[in-house]
Formats: sequence, structure tokens, C-alpha cells
Amino acid sequence: MRGSGTILITASILAFLGTRLTAQTQPPPPKPKLVVAIIVDQFRYDYLTRFRADYHAGLDRLLTQGADFTNAFYAQVPTITAVGHSIFLSGAMPAVSGIIGNSWYDGDEKKIVTSVCDWNVKTVGAPQEQPTAKCTDSDPASPKRLLVTTVGDELRDAHEQSKVIGISIKARAAILPSGHRANGAFWFDDTTGNFISSSFYMDELPAWAAEFNRKKLPAQFVSKKWEGFPSWNFQGSSAIPYSKISASPWGNELIELFAESAIAGEKLGQRGPTDLLTISFSSNDAVGHRVGPDAPEVRDMAIRTDRLFGKLFGAIDRSVGMRNVIVVLSADHGVASTPEHNRAAKLPGGRLPGDVADVVSNALDQKFGQAKWLIPGGGETELYFDREALRAKGISEEDVSRAAKDALFAAPELHVARVYTRSQLDNGIAGDFIAQAEMNGYFPRRSGDLHVIFEPGYIPAQTGTTHFSPYAYDRHVPVVFIGPGIKPGRYNENVKPNDIAPTLATMLDIQTPSGSSGRVLVEMLNR
Repeated sequence: MRGSGTILITASILAFLGTRLTAQTQPPPPKPKLVVAIIVDQFRYDYLTRFRADYHAGLDRLLTQGADFTNAFYAQVPTITAVGHSIFLSGAMPAVSGIIGNSWYDGDEKKIVTSVCDWNVKTVGAPQEQPTAKCTDSDPASPKRLLVTTVGDELRDAHEQSKVIGISIKARAAILPSGHRANGAFWFDDTTGNFISSSFYMDELPAWAAEFNRKKLPAQFVSKKWEGFPSWNFQGSSAIPYSKISASPWGNELIELFAESAIAGEKLGQRGPTDLLTISFSSNDAVGHRVGPDAPEVRDMAIRTDRLFGKLFGAIDRSVGMRNVIVVLSADHGVASTPEHNRAAKLPGGRLPGDVADVVSNALDQKFGQAKWLIPGGGETELYFDREALRAKGISEEDVSRAAKDALFAAPELHVARVYTRSQLDNGIAGDFIAQAEMNGYFPRRSGDLHVIFEPGYIPAQTGTTHFSPYAYDRHVPVVFIGPGIKPGRYNENVKPNDIAPTLATMLDIQTPSGSSGRVLVEMLNR
């Protein structure tokens, strides 16, 4: 008996060692030739489920052959375009990356700046704008305000011959995912109808981009009708003739066509080293803002997005082979339903009749005497105190903050749920997911002095809808991977979009981006 037991134990040990040896000697999955990182501007996760039966192309391929993370939630406020795009391939919270919004008041420059505006560079591919008192979306742009690295930065640091290209309608959506070391970031100029770039990346457009612009494709879309939605007008003004294309299906079509040209022109995935292409589809956001997530236009845009992805994947398959490509899909934020929809459905929510800045200014005038108390630039949820006014009045920031909070909570029509002061955030606040989201979004040198959270469903927009809140409708987005080394399936664990960057870095065997706070999604990896 003892002998047979010894034999069994020995066999078990040998089997265990054999398994470990096999695991240790099994070669890692081959490196992809190309990584395509797609982020759709304003695409809630439930668009994947609500419209699932309508998908028969690219989204269908991702959902049937990819790893679908069903519970991916952003963990910061605000939930807006620049912030989501900065997180996508850096994995960094605004508290680390410095990208706290689409724009903010910069105390050093003494003006409102956007997340990517940079007057030390020049626009390439369109006439140069003149400097203005505040940065706008038409200004020259670069990633200088992004304080962390991206997957693309780390890829090129490890492999100098790798190429990184970023594409979108919006400058911030092309620049922030692709990073500092990108070979090029390209976005749409609605005055000339060209895709343009920045002298940060190049002195002139590459030949393939210049050739694309010479085709004048946007001109054919200005008068094109959106079938089923005859009231939509895409005709811009004479000064900005292409300004309305982004709020139409044709904005996304231009992005996809330009992406195909970039793949061919740069020979992405066809030269040996792994390349990275980041694409942000912007038109979903422009349409969604006007009509809300429950409108038929949004469903139509989602179906068109599915078809565009199928077209893009077909082009990649012909030039690179999809078996050699990792694709990751996400979104920069969700969106709130319109208050009118909520009212009809007997759900909470509404349009805010007042402005928090006006309420605070009036309250401070009454308590301390008239002054210019606030500096414009924080949007609906952040207020910046004018420190010169505080010094002139001899009033402390603590006293002003306390009076402002009291005034906001005393205005029930504003439906204020929380107010956080700079002092609270500087000292760290503990609490629920909303408190943590505020901490994740707070960068002292750039953030406002007063941070306001409204009740769920309440928005300051007087038409259409918007996004910015810590609530699930703004935070819940797709995270889907497909490609070599990835196990298909539905993964229901809670994850964050911050997890995308460290996961790609692990798959590519490169350094994790410097500000990443995410985890590696090991559950989907064939390793």
C-alpha cells in the first residue's frame, strides 16, 4: 500500500512539474503588427445592448469575437471629452495627467485655455489663426498640457521605428490619445475642409494627407441628405462652410476614409515593428447633444458606426490581416437623457432654471458688498474665485467658500447634491464613489475653487442634453478587445477605462504609461 501511495505522489509531483514547465516554456503570443485604438465620442454601453440586433458588421464582430467588459465605468468627474480621451491610452486620472476638462482657467497664463491649445506651435495644413484673449478649439494645438505619457509614447520609446498616428474631427481627440511622441495627429478644420496638424509633429502634411485634402471630399457632404431625417441641415456659414458636418453621419465617414489613407500612406502594420493608430469618431457626440440618447437619430448613428467599423476592418484585413491586429474599443463618456424624455417616463431630472455662478455672485454681493467675485472658465460645475477681489475685500477663501455653499444649498431650484471646496479637496475627502470621483478629477494648479454636483438627471443645458456628472449614464462605456492573445467572451467584473493602457502595455511588453492607475485585464489574456 505504501509503495502504491508513493507512486501516486511521485506521479502527481511529476504532473505538476510538467504543467509548470509547459507554462514556463510556452512562447508568448506573437506581437501584433498593428494596434487600432478606437474611441467613440459619447457612446454609452447600453448602445451595444439596445441596438444589438441592428449590428451586422464591425460592432457585431467585436461583440462575437472579442472580450466584452460589460461593466466599465469612469471613476472621475467631469465626464467630458478631453478627460476621457486623456485617460484612454494613458490610464491616468485628471489628478495626475492635469487634463481636468475641455478647458479651464489657467492661473499662470491668466486666461482660459483648452486642453491642447498651444501658441508656441503653428497650424499645419490651414491658415494660421491670430492669438486671442482665450484659447479656442481653432487655435494651434499640441499635447504640452498632458503631463503623462501614453501607450504610444512608451511604444516609440521602446521601438523608435514604430509609428503612432492619431485621427479625429477634434484636435483634443486626435492629440490626447496619441501623445507626445506621435508621428502625427490630424484633425478636421471646418473652415478649409482639410485635415490639419501641428508643427509640434511636422513642418508640412505628409503626401498622403495632402492628397486626401486635394480630393475635397467634405464638399460633397455639405448638401447630402440624411435619409430619414430631412430636418437636419449640414450647410455651414460662408465663413465656416464645413462647421455642421461634424453633427452629421458624414463627419464619421470622413474620419474612416482618412484612417484608411493613413494606413496606406504610412504603411501601418506593414513594415515590421508594431504600429499604433488611434481613431476618435466625433459625430456621435455632436448628434447626441442635440437629441439625446433615446432619439432615433442616435440609433441610426450607432448602426452607421457598426458599418463604418466593418469597412475599416475590411481595409485593415486586406493590408495587414486582422489576425495580426489588436483592436480596442471604448468611449470617452456617456450622456444624460433629455429632461423631456425623463418627464414622459416619470423619471427624475429636469433643466436647471438658474446659473450657479449667478447665485453665488449675488449671495457674495449681499454678504460682503459688490465685487467681481468669480473668473469665468469653470463651466457649470466648477467656480474660480477672483483672488484679487478677495484680497481687496480682506476676506478669506474659507469665508467666501462657506457663504457660496450656503447660497447654493439654499436654492432648491438648482437641485445641488454636493459642493466641495478647494480646502476639502486639498486635504483629501473620503466617502462614496462621488467623493472619490472628485478627488480623481482634482488637480490643484488647474482646478476650480468650488465644485458642484447636481442631483441625478438635472442638467444646465436649456436644449438637447449634455454630460459631465458622476452618475452611471455618463460613466458607463464600452471596453472591448479583440485580437491575438485575447480570450473572447463577456466579462462582468467592474473595470475602468484606465485599465486599457496598462493592459496594452503588458501585451506589447513596453513600459506602463507614467501616470497609469489601472490594472492589467489578465482575465482575458491567453498567457
